[in-house]
Amino acid sequence: MHQSPEQLGTILLNMGVIDTSQLEEALRNQQESGEKLGEILERLKYASPDDVISALAQKFNLPIVDPGSMKIDPQLAQLVPQNMAREHTIIAIDSKDGVITVATTDPEDVHVQDNLQFVTGMDVDFVLATKDSIKSATARCYNLEEETLDNMYQEYTETDVTVGSHDDGFGTGLDGDDPDSAPVIKLVQLIVNEAITSRASDIHVEPLTERVRVRYRIDGVLHEVQSAPKRLQGALLARLKIMAKMNIAERRKPQDGRIPLKVMGREIDIRVSCLPAYHGESVVLRILDKESVLLGVQDLGFNDEDYARFQGIIRVPHGIFLVTGPTGSGKTTTLYAALGELNTSDRKIITAEDPVEYNLSGINQAQVNAGVGLSFQRILRAMLRQAPQVILVGEIRDKETSEAAIQAALTGHLVFSTLHTNDAPSAITRLIDMGTPPFLVSSSIQAVLAQRLLRTICQSCKEPIEYKQQELAWVGLRPEDVKEITLYHGVGCQDCNQSGYKGRLGIFELMEMNSTLREMAFQRETYNRMREQAIASGMIPLQSDAVRKLLQGLTTVEEVVRVTAARD
Repeated sequence: MHQSPEQLGTILLNMGVIDTSQLEEALRNQQESGEKLGEILERLKYASPDDVISALAQKFNLPIVDPGSMKIDPQLAQLVPQNMAREHTIIAIDSKDGVITVATTDPEDVHVQDNLQFVTGMDVDFVLATKDSIKSATARCYNLEEETLDNMYQEYTETDVTVGSHDDGFGTGLDGDDPDSAPVIKLVQLIVNEAITSRASDIHVEPLTERVRVRYRIDGVLHEVQSAPKRLQGALLARLKIMAKMNIAERRKPQDGRIPLKVMGREIDIRVSCLPAYHGESVVLRILDKESVLLGVQDLGFNDEDYARFQGIIRVPHGIFLVTGPTGSGKTTTLYAALGELNTSDRKIITAEDPVEYNLSGINQAQVNAGVGLSFQRILRAMLRQAPQVILVGEIRDKETSEAAIQAALTGHLVFSTLHTNDAPSAITRLIDMGTPPFLVSSSIQAVLAQRLLRTICQSCKEPIEYKQQELAWVGLRPEDVKEITLYHGVGCQDCNQSGYKGRLGIFELMEMNSTLREMAFQRETYNRMREQAIASGMIPLQSDAVRKLLQGLTTVEEVVRVTAARD
């Protein structure tokens, strides 16, 4: 039995947690996915888990508890089978007079209630708790919290594991522990699970002199977790290569692979890169979570003015729209959001990607394969024979791809692509430096969007802060600019792994081409002059957009400095 969306939504509206447009968007999502309304609102970050539980408490007139901080008798908790408790996110917290009290996130699940009555032989009373609180109590009561990386490594250290005498010069001898053995499989699974639970985008497994360092990239910043003993190096690396369908005998050349996984009910695709290094092969696993990338344009972090301009640009009938920024700056997310807006039954959209990171329903996606001569430009030429209205080219890397994309734009197609430049105006000079004729660049480019990702303050430990004059000066502010504004920072808590930040938001500079900028591109004007003109024409620089987010209480001075390098 599903939650009643109207009732729950109305309560959240009355609480002031969401507005009407957010509720309508969530209800549309629910029609497509069948998810519960509360889960959708949490995923869209319109409501926190505490907000949803509070609304459910009002709806069902049930008390809210915190099992994570309660002293629960493990024998009582284990009246509910472990697999059932974990699958349905429930925990038994009390028992009296033939009635068992169970904490849940979904009090309307009659199926679970019936199963609990059958398994325990008792009547069931539900109380409400957040998912994280229940999981914490479940781990403690079923002794699951001992299954951590620290304990796994300790288990290996105490076991007689020998790597063997073979060494190929990279320190990756594989004559020892079996990479297909249950403990090694369990270890790799735990590393991946902990990374996903921590919201990591990458896992870095790096052999060093005396240990194997494991680091997670969370919100764009690397965090080291417990290192693995050196003796596990061979088995650990071999297991990762087997899962990614790489050649485990090849340890002198870089390799790439993919691992499709289903983790915690979610389809996860992991892109694996293996690079021979001095102490052994360095492996990076990039976690591609479809749920995290398929955002709407409004979720990206645009201010109202840039959002309106963005909407106008992506609806022009032809031309090139470039998104620029370094690796990991969210370019793919932005492009997919734009395609999502344009993906209607009356439009044909084709993409050329290397690799195809996410499957998009209703869009024709082609995979670049240099091994068989299927390059970006070759796919582009073939695309045009299929009469699409919208084309996405994963990345413009050379003159040939640039000119093919421009020809497509000049023949009536809307082309999206990415370029590795630091800001928006430098994309024009970069294309010309590639050898693309200036007259083609000036006539085809509609707009360039440069972006970065800025960490946002953790809402669980957010506190006001007063910055010194010198600190404000780092981002171009004066004390009088913030006289009537409250600035915040995160002090660090369990929710954000003591970092003070949780989640990221885009900062943007959107350069829309006009007649003046086109003439400057045609005349091969310098980068500095083009940037000055772009700002004069209304482009808000990256740093200014970051400061705008700072003044809205979304981030910190330190984070603006880190991302925009604003300090002189």
